[in-house]
Amino acid sequence: MPLDNPDLAQTIAYPADGARPHRRDVDALAPHVIVLFGATGDLAKRKLLPGMAYLVQSALAPEIRVVGTSLENLSDDEFRKLTKEAVNSFGTHKLTKDQWDGFASRITYVPQGAGPEALAAAVAKAEAELGAPVDGATTETPQVRRLHYLSVPPKAARAVITMLSDANLVERSRVVMEKPFGTDLASAIELNDFVHQTFRERQIFRIDHFLGKEAAQNILAFRFANGLFEPIWNRNFIDHIQIDIPETLGLDQRANFYESTGAYKDMVVTHLMQVMAFVVMEPPTALEPRAISEEKNKVFRSMLPINPREVVRGQYTGYRNENGVARDSDTETFIALKVGIDNWRWAGVPIYLRTGKKMAEGMRIISIAFREAPRTMFPAGSGVGSQGPDHLTFDLADASKVSLSFYGKRPGPGMKLDKMSMQFSTQETESLGDVLEAYERLILDAMRGDHTLFTTAEGIESLWERSEQLLLDPPPVKSYQPGTWGPNAIHQLIAPNAWRLPFERVWREKK
Repeated sequence: MPLDNPDLAQTIAYPADGARPHRRDVDALAPHVIVLFGATGDLAKRKLLPGMAYLVQSALAPEIRVVGTSLENLSDDEFRKLTKEAVNSFGTHKLTKDQWDGFASRITYVPQGAGPEALAAAVAKAEAELGAPVDGATTETPQVRRLHYLSVPPKAARAVITMLSDANLVERSRVVMEKPFGTDLASAIELNDFVHQTFRERQIFRIDHFLGKEAAQNILAFRFANGLFEPIWNRNFIDHIQIDIPETLGLDQRANFYESTGAYKDMVVTHLMQVMAFVVMEPPTALEPRAISEEKNKVFRSMLPINPREVVRGQYTGYRNENGVARDSDTETFIALKVGIDNWRWAGVPIYLRTGKKMAEGMRIISIAFREAPRTMFPAGSGVGSQGPDHLTFDLADASKVSLSFYGKRPGPGMKLDKMSMQFSTQETESLGDVLEAYERLILDAMRGDHTLFTTAEGIESLWERSEQLLLDPPPVKSYQPGTWGPNAIHQLIAPNAWRLPFERVWREKK
């Protein structure tokens, strides 16, 4: 069958003066029909539909039509009403009436139960609206492409792939798949093999929305564009690394999914380890998809197997009383672990990962702890080393921030030292309005055919392979109270170091 053409991948050309790009500044990107599976689900309502609504208004996206499909039997008008409520409730960009009307005219709905023929007809109609040739007619309009977004549970992915094949919607298409991609090595290999029967690897975009965040991408710029940091980005100068993503939210009607998944499969393999690869990978030959993917895969191949004795699993008190949860459940809602990278740059440097539900704060930070300097030259009581090592901290919030902490002399007589910091935030720039929400950025990248921020089959299989010992012999879960930082055992895990969260000081906010 005809497959994806890599020559159609386009890039955005930004004006030399740094102004916000307009459509005339963007290399020609073919019109797209986005087929959204799971269009009535929670992710679609909270992120995908509002994101698509904004992309239609932006100067970056091509002309698009959205075909929603799900198990519910809805009319086009009912789906538009659902979409409007989602955009109004969750959209970060508010639409005017004219803007909403413009987006509403671009969306249609077909029930999944109507079968592949009905879906194919809906896509053909949307393509015709975008100027696709009809009945053998010719046109100078760029050939319409298709982006299939699978916002469905992992167990439903096979049925959707089969439906796309039966509907003959594979040609000129790319497919975005949500996590988790498999639940262990065997299931990941099996799923990859199944999907590859229909789609080539270059057509598949395994999404991790954490990598779509501006702050995650800023790690690459920070490391490789500055001669100050890359020379010290190794085991000779860095003591340890923390990637800490606690959540205050609970399960939010996801108990059935979560009970069979848990924090490790839901968050660590699919999010934290992907971010970790950005932090520790070698310099790529170019900031382009293939080179970056290869360096990330080298990181995963260099990972030591996860040692169950260096893992703390937790479960918040009350989890077993949630609807859909077994009364003797051993599913973890919290996990903290130590990861080792066995290569010349990072051998011996522990990397600590932590995430969990119903914790004290909701934050997303990466903290690089530098080796401490000798202290004997400073007098007793000076304060040097009293607040831990120097840290470089990335905050992965939408308004991304970077902080460098260090010791400095307190003004006044004597040698008294305090911890000081230099901070940067995108809130302090004039470009804050240009920041795309993570899903908006990733949808746009998928339309462009840019795999930079997506995971590969090789990468995900490597991670599951290194996880086998933990999955076969997980330590028992320890209980923790909602609103805390997890079980007490986390302090023994990281000793003699300490967790960066909770912070000893707050971020400075723009006044």
